[in-house]
Amino acid sequence: MNYQEAIDYLFSQLPMYQRSGASAYKDNLDNTLRMDEYFGHPHRKFRSIHIAGTNGKGSVSHMLASILQEAGYRTGLYTSPHLIDFRERIKVNGEMIREEDVVDFVEKSRDIIETVQPSFFEMTVAMAFNYFAVQNIDFAVVEVGLGGRLDSTNIITPELSVITNIGLDHVAILGDTLAKIASEKAGIIKPGVPAVIGRRHEEYDEVFLTKAGQNGSPICWAVDCVKVERTAYSHAFQTVDIYVEDKLTYKDLRVPLPGIYQLENIATVVAAIESLRKTGSGISAEALCRGIERVITNTGLHGRWQVLSEKPLIICDTGHNEDGIRKVAEQLAQIPAVKKHLVIGMVSDKDVSKVLQLLPKDGVYYFTRASIPRSLDPVELRDIAGKYGLKGDIYPDVKSAVEAAKIKCGDNDLIFIGGSTFVVAEVV
Repeated sequence: MNYQEAIDYLFSQLPMYQRSGASAYKDNLDNTLRMDEYFGHPHRKFRSIHIAGTNGKGSVSHMLASILQEAGYRTGLYTSPHLIDFRERIKVNGEMIREEDVVDFVEKSRDIIETVQPSFFEMTVAMAFNYFAVQNIDFAVVEVGLGGRLDSTNIITPELSVITNIGLDHVAILGDTLAKIASEKAGIIKPGVPAVIGRRHEEYDEVFLTKAGQNGSPICWAVDCVKVERTAYSHAFQTVDIYVEDKLTYKDLRVPLPGIYQLENIATVVAAIESLRKTGSGISAEALCRGIERVITNTGLHGRWQVLSEKPLIICDTGHNEDGIRKVAEQLAQIPAVKKHLVIGMVSDKDVSKVLQLLPKDGVYYFTRASIPRSLDPVELRDIAGKYGLKGDIYPDVKSAVEAAKIKCGDNDLIFIGGSTFVVAEVV
């Protein structure tokens, strides 16, 4: 079996949420626990940090992993979904799992895979934890796939639980209110384990307080102890000052993630590091600064307000729900382009109406679809968008939509590509 055959086997044999949607979601941890027992409980062989949240958990996970690397820890990073290569999901010190290690895992695990019939995500978690144990890592930064309470990653007992924020996403699975969704995310808070919450909100603060109280877990909100102020900005980076407990602690930190939403994520990261320091993890101020400044080179983070071209200015972003697109629209409004060309594709199981009405009415739209079964037909997307004053043409695939935007784009125009992680995956 070669690498492509191994990947084809996994994609064809196992349900995958990113492609199939809710039918691939399991509402229990039975399969995960069986797989974990089969492999000898590998997650018990390393320390971990668990990250949940509606938006920002990927950026926070990558920044924390980069900081731990800079602090000298051998660091595993588990994230999802991948943009281009499956191996992006599993990294050690920024290096993707080798193709031969994926093949080896599949070949040795086919019996248990075909017996248990795990979801694609359940299998990937087992592969990641097994790989991290074999690689003898010190720390793993583990991003939740969906929700928290019933997520396959939730078999770990971490050093720290981090919940970035709560927004309305995956409502058919997690619940249709912020409080219900928060209750699912709060499931990663373990007895006695400190928890850092990124954002306060009157609809769900009490959910986290109650869960932390039941578990005897210290809890803090990043917004209460860390303040991040932007001092300079370009399309490729932003410079920030960071105040911890109202004291200027990190000055002129150059962040290669220029999205305005990263200010909140940086605050959450700093609060998480402050919490880890209290448990004896030796993470210096220098390691924190270097980790944030080198996050892209250290971990390979892509697709977060990423500049693909300066002339014409082309930017992509993976924001795909109401909360994420609101930030994207806010930043688009700050760019003084003559015209704004928006290449947009979405998935069919999202509430696209709430997202579309946030986008600029004066944009020129290129409605398209990513090459996955869940993608929304661009004709339907265009028709829904038209109800909110968004006008444009339809294109059968992302490549043709981007090419059309480039042809129509003037020297002082902007092209934005987004609406779905899977649309961005086809251009980065």
